[in-house]
Amino acid sequence: MYDEVHRPRFHFSARQNWHNDPNGLIYHSGRWHLFFQHNPEATVWGNMTWGHAVSDDLVHWVQMEHALYPDEHGTMFSGSAVVDRFDTSGLGEDTLLAFYTAAGNHVEPPKHYTQCLAYSTDSGDTWLKFDENPIVPWIDAHNRDPKVVWHAPTRCWIMALYLADDRFCLLRSTDAKQWARIQNITLEHDSECPDFFPLLDETGIERWVFWGGSGNYLIGDFDGALFSPRSEVQICEHGTNGYAAQTWSNAPSGRRIQISWMSGGRYPEMPFNQQMSFPVELSLRGNNGIWTLCRWPVEEIESITESLDVPVSVEFDGSKPWPMPVSGDLFDIAFDISADDGCEVVLKIRGIPLTFDFERRVVNFRDSQVPMVGKGHLSVRLLIDRTSVELFLGGGQVSANFCYLPDAYVAPLVFNVRSGTAKLDRVRVERVDDIWESVR
Repeated sequence: MYDEVHRPRFHFSARQNWHNDPNGLIYHSGRWHLFFQHNPEATVWGNMTWGHAVSDDLVHWVQMEHALYPDEHGTMFSGSAVVDRFDTSGLGEDTLLAFYTAAGNHVEPPKHYTQCLAYSTDSGDTWLKFDENPIVPWIDAHNRDPKVVWHAPTRCWIMALYLADDRFCLLRSTDAKQWARIQNITLEHDSECPDFFPLLDETGIERWVFWGGSGNYLIGDFDGALFSPRSEVQICEHGTNGYAAQTWSNAPSGRRIQISWMSGGRYPEMPFNQQMSFPVELSLRGNNGIWTLCRWPVEEIESITESLDVPVSVEFDGSKPWPMPVSGDLFDIAFDISADDGCEVVLKIRGIPLTFDFERRVVNFRDSQVPMVGKGHLSVRLLIDRTSVELFLGGGQVSANFCYLPDAYVAPLVFNVRSGTAKLDRVRVERVDDIWESVR
């Protein structure tokens, strides 16, 4: 177990069987809780149950007993969790509250989809379902995926809920049990798995982000009763495999940490199926109504990396490829790249090409086009695992998640130029450790 050929080495994957959306992300008593959609019986989707893993550093994970099993209300679909510091629910001070969709055993009509509550009085080790579930009856279509957040100025709980198509809504409660619908929200070209959270912009003013399952988002203001968008819909996830991202509640030091399901990866003949992204920290860049949501790998990755000795600056042309003088298959690499106009620089990652197209100003990987940022040179960071590549451009202004399987190769990282010349500066290569060594 945890030593299979296609097992991600520093990304979370379930011990066995299928998993998808991250659920109920919460930090409490020194532990990061990661719940997730899980089929405990097979490596394909079905029988949705909340799996559970914990970490004390966002890097090393230990899978626990399952938290929520299907019941008379249905299978356990996605949701969120919070700390009830002030005992608003009457279930006890500092009780953990989990909100989830009961999917009516996945039968029609869709009104069987309802929102339910579970709670934990032992810091998330065990969970009890609320006796008076559901707490939110059916509203529309397959309404699901409740994300709940505390709004301190009005001392209210706010729930973001998916309805249908690109339609969402906000609900409000003072006790986490009785909810009233307060606003409808449209998030164009997105659906499912909403997230709703505050972030400080670069001037120190609080803004609110409304996020959808595909990584589209709005930035605006929220007063406890009305979310007022102040941006157009923007795209954060430019890859083919990032989906259903959620952020941890109650994170220390005001951090906003996010993790995604890397949807659609292939893990042939493995006892597990699917993986999560590596956790990233979110920030807002810009002001005066123009902001960008930036993602950057959490600093805790430094606890599992080792610097490798590579040239800091390299110039090359199309006369011959330049293999990086490294070995292995797990890397955290960063570099600045500049090239002639119209130049294509190809980095083969374990035999699979990632192309920097300086004529079209895009980065290509597995038939996806990721927009470049900046002019003159491009700042790049890559997290490379056995079955995934995560790309960050411009300090996280653009990001993308990809799953892949390697092709035949001699050197794991090889640069080449198809026309013109290119230069790498500020090259840094870190070898990443295997996070599963301690649990095998």
